[in-house]
Amino acid sequence: MATIYEEITEQMKAAMRGKDTVALGALRGLKTALQNAQIAKGNVHDELPPTEVMNVIRKQIKQREDSIAMFEQAGRADAADKERAEIGVLSAFLPKEMTEAEILPVLEAVIAELGATTKKDMGRVMKEMQARTEGRAPGKLLSQLVGSKLS
Repeated sequence: MATIYEEITEQMKAAMRGKDTVALGALRGLKTALQNAQIAKGNVHDELPPTEVMNVIRKQIKQREDSIAMFEQAGRADAADKERAEIGVLSAFLPKEMTEAEILPVLEAVIAELGATTKKDMGRVMKEMQARTEGRAPGKLLSQLVGSKLS
């Protein structure tokens, strides 16, 4: 199975061959962000663990979502559309997100194990939920579900 780094390189080659400038720009940005994260860890030659790679990808997507909001405020629909297309390219590298129906049983188990009952326990429950869902559950959805279960 190809590593994420090899997959990015292959997709960059395909984007170059297909003259897909949007995908190429998104992939180059992602590759640079991954290299910067490797440098920050202390060694550019060691690949990041998959969880850290996913965090970098999510950060790239978040940056583009922020850009979309700013472009739309400025009336730049063309630039916002380009950012949306880049999000589509980057999202392909993330695992499928969990649905609410998939999250709820895990949440019930975590609340039972931790004995959480009030909003004061929300931090502990959120930390455990993020560990168990391995980043496949959107943070906002997790927060809403945890908040609704703890009264």
